[in-house]
Amino acid sequence: MSTNPTGPAPLAGVKVLDLSKILAGPYATMSFADLGADVTKVEHPDGGDPTRMWGPPFVGDDATYYLAVNRGKKSVTIDLKSEEGQRIVHRMLADADVVVENFKPGSGLQKIFDYRALSEQYPHLIVLHISAFGDEGPLADQPGYDMVAQAAGGLMSLTGEPNGAPMKAGYAMGDLGAALFGVIGVLAALVERARTGRGQYVTTSLLECQLAMHVNWATNYFATRERPHALGSAHPNLAPYQAYPANDGYFVIAVGNDGLWEKLCTALERPELATDVRFLRNRDRIEHRSELDEILTAAFATGTVQHWCRILEDHGVPVSPIRHLDEIYSDPHTAAIGMVGTVDHASGPLEQIAFPVNFGGVRPPLRSAPPLHGEHTDEILAGYQEVSVPS
Repeated sequence: MSTNPTGPAPLAGVKVLDLSKILAGPYATMSFADLGADVTKVEHPDGGDPTRMWGPPFVGDDATYYLAVNRGKKSVTIDLKSEEGQRIVHRMLADADVVVENFKPGSGLQKIFDYRALSEQYPHLIVLHISAFGDEGPLADQPGYDMVAQAAGGLMSLTGEPNGAPMKAGYAMGDLGAALFGVIGVLAALVERARTGRGQYVTTSLLECQLAMHVNWATNYFATRERPHALGSAHPNLAPYQAYPANDGYFVIAVGNDGLWEKLCTALERPELATDVRFLRNRDRIEHRSELDEILTAAFATGTVQHWCRILEDHGVPVSPIRHLDEIYSDPHTAAIGMVGTVDHASGPLEQIAFPVNFGGVRPPLRSAPPLHGEHTDEILAGYQEVSVPS
């Protein structure tokens, strides 16, 4: 997949003004761009989005972190705190459908771009506000990054080995969760605006989205009032459902029901385990988890990862080696599903992860490369003759 402006564009005609920075807001607006929206990224004239410097590695002048979440947009440099900059942005707001911002609650910029005032001038406008802890409550004014959200939201207490040090998730689950829930909120607001003609204020936070993703961990706690703890790769409600060591590395199995447990016993040539009263049902296996782990660890130590993956696949047991990124991006299956594409960047061809949803069997195209800092300032501000263009 290479840069191509044609293809599915369900948000074609929707204009998005991106006043956000770092990860959650930019990932949300990149998702809108992937879906065909016209996204303009507003950056400060002095350096722009801080993630441009979050490297190494760098491609040209920009860190790959910035490049990961800003494709499909145009970049304009405007000082939002200046009167001149605010006049420019207000003229852009008149044409915009959606604004995305992550101004700190109570900050000068949030007061300047207060939704209640904006909604009176631009009643059609949908504003997505993403914060760290939400707009209410004792933590509302606290700053936060993904790591802080993972800690405050409990993810770090549930990740890692039992009795081990707290561990953050490998992905930025705080930021990415807020981005995706924010996208859902905006899409719902667009549907409602189609019915009513009015925009609205959509808010979410890194903390709220962490809590939303607790799912079964939270309902387990609500039912028992027992504090959950990290289980390594194990599952709180299923067994065996975790990573095991072979004699040359690790792989995972996912026994999601009792029928799969019987298939696993057959694959291991251990039929007696299927009738062992300690392991008959999932609830029995949870109760006797440590004994089960000891048996399976000893069994899997006799073969290689490839050996066990082949045997378990043949018996219909969900299994996978634990792969590294170099293995994933050289895998024929990754190529077959079209999840890696190339955009034409000023520094040369740039590989990107594609949007993970197909429409009618067709994936939205990668429309353009992440913009250079202020790359489109002259183009975007050309209509404002009385306004000097920031350098």
